[in-house]
Amino acid sequence: INEIGRNVMQGGSRRSAIYASLNHAHEDIPGFLSIKDWHNHQAGSTGATLWDLKQQDFNFPAPLDMTNISVNYDDDILSTGPLDKSPVFLQNCHQAMKTGEPGFSFNFGTKKNETLRNACTEVTSEDDSDVCNLGSINLGNIKDLDELKSVVVLASKFLVCGTLRADLPYAKVYQVREKNRRLGLGLMGIHEWLLKRGQGYEVTPELHKWLEVYRDESKRAADEHCDRFFISRPVAYRAIAPTGTIGILAGTTTGIEPLFAVAYKRRFLTDGTKWRYQFVVDSTAEQLIHSYGIAPESIDTAYRLSHDFERRIKFQAAVQDYVDMSISSTINLPPWGSKDNNEDKVKHFAEVLAKYAPRLRGFTAYPDGARGGQPITEVDYHEAKEHRGVTYEEHDVCEITGKGGSCGV
Repeated sequence: INEIGRNVMQGGSRRSAIYASLNHAHEDIPGFLSIKDWHNHQAGSTGATLWDLKQQDFNFPAPLDMTNISVNYDDDILSTGPLDKSPVFLQNCHQAMKTGEPGFSFNFGTKKNETLRNACTEVTSEDDSDVCNLGSINLGNIKDLDELKSVVVLASKFLVCGTLRADLPYAKVYQVREKNRRLGLGLMGIHEWLLKRGQGYEVTPELHKWLEVYRDESKRAADEHCDRFFISRPVAYRAIAPTGTIGILAGTTTGIEPLFAVAYKRRFLTDGTKWRYQFVVDSTAEQLIHSYGIAPESIDTAYRLSHDFERRIKFQAAVQDYVDMSISSTINLPPWGSKDNNEDKVKHFAEVLAKYAPRLRGFTAYPDGARGGQPITEVDYHEAKEHRGVTYEEHDVCEITGKGGSCGV
């Protein structure tokens, strides 16, 4: 199954997103926890590790390299003692801080059986062949609570109509959809909303009021529309997807994520084989800098918040209180082995994550540099402004920095 992801791509460069998970008590968990720690996997007789070979060639095959993996945690693990004292959870934290995987799937209480989810982890279910009708509203473009209410009502009714009209691949999906009528109204532009109000990356009292309207009106409007057509009411109403592409199209911040970086170097594949890159100033950041006079260095970004991971986890938990399915979000961390991400920090990280875990549905971390082919790296705002608009091949790095393979350095 993993090999499907190596060969099935959208547009010749965007790979499949496959998801796989195991319960924390599964007999294969010890191997599963470390299967993507390629630093410790020798490859042949050369002495090179899989990590070395993946750095040289992103397509070099490694175990589960085309699959996102997570460990499922349920009520059983809580019955044996504090979550952060569990050897499996501690090892999971260690691996997530080092390599980014496995991620965490939290299924407690009434959600204990909802272990079926897609790779982005915003949709959860316990039924085979379930389907969700997703859509997102741009919070950053909404002026006040009255407008928010009207947008949520319209969007929720629109999604209900989608459950009546959308074509599906096979008969069982129609049957499960008719039973569950699962909706996933989501949000994007949350960080833009905060920045426009001069607020940091925190769930403020004002944002709580807006999230209450989002929660209450999405359910009320969807139920009202279903009753009007004498169809089943949804079993779920809200899910926050990553909104990567549509966030770019809308010119706003994605999902609940903070602005990733004010400026960055973006790498991309062409022809599935050649890496190229561009220097980019984030369009949302640039608009806010020019229209609202916000200083680039004052903006909370994912890169800067990577040194204060509890703020990111706390924000996700606070928004999750208003979302009945899940939130797709990745917490950025500094590189493994650095001052704020190393062996000595694992215990504290586990304690913090365990504190918020009962309020979360899923959790993913990404340590900087944990994967070869990393697409985005933060750069200085002024440097990016100077070099944007030009596409460079990977070996052309010396044209800008004077360093790199093509410079003989």
